[in-house]
This record gives sequence, structure tokens and C-alpha cells, in this order.
Amino acid sequence: MTGLPKTADILIIGGGVMGASAAYHLAKRGAKNIVLLEKESHFGTGATGRCAGGVRYQFSTEINVTLSLHSLPMIERFREELGQDPGYHKYGYLLAATNENIVKEFERNVAMQNRLGVQTELLSGDEVRRRLPLMRFDDALAGTFHHLDGTADPNSIVMGYVNAAQKMGVTALTDAEVIGITVGGGEVRSVKTSLGGVETRTVLNAAGPWSGLIGSMAGVRIPITPLRRQIFTTNPLKEIPEDFPFVIDFAQSLYFHREGEGLLVGMSNQNEKPGFDQNVDEDFELVNLEAAIARMPLLEKASRAAHWAGLYEITPDAHPIFGATDVKGFSLCTGFSGHGFMHGPISGKLMSEFILDGKFSSVDVSMLDWKRFEEGRLIKEYNVV
Repeated sequence: MTGLPKTADILIIGGGVMGASAAYHLAKRGAKNIVLLEKESHFGTGATGRCAGGVRYQFSTEINVTLSLHSLPMIERFREELGQDPGYHKYGYLLAATNENIVKEFERNVAMQNRLGVQTELLSGDEVRRRLPLMRFDDALAGTFHHLDGTADPNSIVMGYVNAAQKMGVTALTDAEVIGITVGGGEVRSVKTSLGGVETRTVLNAAGPWSGLIGSMAGVRIPITPLRRQIFTTNPLKEIPEDFPFVIDFAQSLYFHREGEGLLVGMSNQNEKPGFDQNVDEDFELVNLEAAIARMPLLEKASRAAHWAGLYEITPDAHPIFGATDVKGFSLCTGFSGHGFMHGPISGKLMSEFILDGKFSSVDVSMLDWKRFEEGRLIKEYNVV
């Protein structure tokens, strides 16, 4: 096990998909003396490892669709590039609309996605019902479907990046909690960790829901709200077809997808209070289960295989934050508001461009800067559950 070096040219805080992807892409560009720190005992066990694993092209803003257009093909090429199977299953995402306002929004979204080259289909209520014979969607008015959406394995992607980065000389450490950041003359000087101190002039904050805490250590206020979301999985259900899509009942923020031979089911608690609690709320799990059974009666005979909770990192406009802050050398890649895993591959590449070249080349994400919040340039994302 490599120890903590005394100095780093680039220090990355957060060993989830953003940090791992950034470390890999920086090393691939030839950057040296890179240190990746993860406070947990394993990489990718924070927000990344607790997510539902969904990957999709269907978003309601051009920038999020564009990020998917760059990121999902990177997951397609993952095995070829990194020798690791990312577990990408293209079941498609089927979003169901049960009120007229959602229908109008879906129509706008599909038109925009089609214009950008994403061949999302707009479905009628009858088509939704025909495609989901195991579900009760009497109230479905419309739906959208894209065949290349689906799921991938968060652990495989994180470890693919970490292992490849280590082979290129990156020092990647677990059980390394950041406990302080020294700033002098308006720039980063050093980072204090549970393993000791590191002198560095370049820090990337990729700490997900904890990035606000890291920001405060450097005197940078980051508008991130950690919000608990929880999921449960079922035992095998032989009735679920292999091509069962990732289904989202949009009005209820209720979703289902295949997990092994069973189902993974989740639902957003609209009354959830911000905080870092990652324990399962058993009362809300019952609310989720009742809503799920109403949509898929088959679940009445299912037993629970596992359940867990994780954190979303919500920004005021549900869009991520890329790039510089007022502290020189302290940059951000955070705030993905529940869809970070799927955009992790391109986001790490973008941060390697920003750190090494001072600009984003692969995708123009300059409008997703930290300053937009104080300057009132918010960009709203509708398709976040």
C-alpha cells in the first residue's frame, strides 16, 4: 500500500466516479504526481455506489443531453479502453406521464432530444400499457422511450478508472479523510488529511454530497444540499422479462428496473429533510412499497432482498458545477443532483482539460460555473427524480 506523499501536483478529493474519472484522464494526458483521496474504506462506496445505476439520454436541457451524448459512448467503449466490463444493459428508459402538464413537457423534451440526434420516441397512453403488461397504467396519457438508455455497474466503472490510473502512477488512497485545507494569498497551499498533510497548489473537489463541507474548509461556499434517497431490491421474479425497461412513473418519482433476476424499486420522498443520514427510513419504505404494488401488483408476492439509502447532491438548478472558484487552484466537479454516475466519464475528462489547459474542450460547460448562482444564471432540469 502506497503511503501519502508529502506533495502533490494535483490532489483530488472524492473517490467516486467523478474523482476516479478525473484521475484517470489526467494521468492519460501525462500529468504526474496525482493523489486521489477517498474517506471510505473502498472507492465508489459513497453516493456513486449507492445509486440506482441508471444511464440515459433523456433529459430536459440541452446541456444534460449533450453530456449524455459524450458520456454514454465512453461507457460503451469502456471494456475496450480499460479492460473492464461496465455492465451496460440497454433495456431502455420508459417515462410515463399521468397528467397533461407532464405530457406537454415530454413533447418539448422529445422534440429537443430529436433535434440533438437522440431518437427518443413519444408514446401514447395505449403504447405505454402495451409495452408494460405487468403494470397498471390505466392513467397513463403518454410516455417517452429511448432504446439506448439503461443501467451500468457503478463499482465496475469506478474500479476500472482507479486501477488504470494506478497503473499510470496515480496514488489512490482509501481511509483518507480530508480534515482541513490551508489557503494563503487567495490560493490553495496544502490539504490536511487523517493520514497526514500534503502540500499542493491544485485541488479538485469531487466529494459529491460532501463537497459543500470540503468547500467550507477552503472558505468557498458551494450551494449543495445533501438529500437522502432510498432503494430496495426484490428476490427473483420469473415473470419479469429480460428486456423490461427502466420505468419511471414521473408524477410520483417512482421507478423500477431489473436487478439480477428481480427488481430494483425506488421513489423520491418529497418531504425528505436535507442532511447526511444514510439509514433507511422504514416508514417511507412502506409508502414506496404501496405505491409500487399499485403500479405492479406482482410485487405483492415479492420479498425484499436488500435495501439501502444514499445521498443526492442537489444544486439550486439541479445542474452540476464545473471549474474554478474564487480560491486559485481550488476547482469543482460536483452537484450532479442525482444523475452524476452516468456523466462521470465525460466529467472527469472535462476536468482534466480544465486543470491542464484552463478550458473545457470536449463539451462547453462554461455556463455550469460556480458563479452562476450569485449571478442568477440558473438552468432548470425537469427530468430529475
